[in-house]
Amino acid sequence: QVQLVESGGGLVQAGGSLRLSCAASGRTFSTYVMGWFRQAPGKERDFVAAITWSGGTTYPTDSVKNRFTISRDNAKNTVYLQMTSLKPEDTAVYYCAASQTRSALSSAYDYWGQGTQVTVSS
Repeated sequence: QVQLVESGGGLVQAGGSLRLSCAASGRTFSTYVMGWFRQAPGKERDFVAAITWSGGTTYPTDSVKNRFTISRDNAKNTVYLQMTSLKPEDTAVYYCAASQTRSALSSAYDYWGQGTQVTVSS
């Protein structure tokens, strides 16, 4: 069982930066692939990034990869999402999730946090 708690969301101006954190409970954290997803109002939940236990990363597009960085600290049971050059279209609720497999599909993730709101003003 893994419990996830996100933090670090907020209101930021376009072009600004935020770092999201996701604290996980459970001694097996380091064995999970950790992912970040986001969901804007009225839209589907989209994949943002994933990271394996050893630090291998996956991003959906170069546009995201060039602005967002996922990282993890297994000693602290925490995964991070550093977001830079934020745009109004990045506004969404951001969720972290844990999976046994490296995947961009939300259905592959077994555990989810409650989400943290990120709002980017123009």
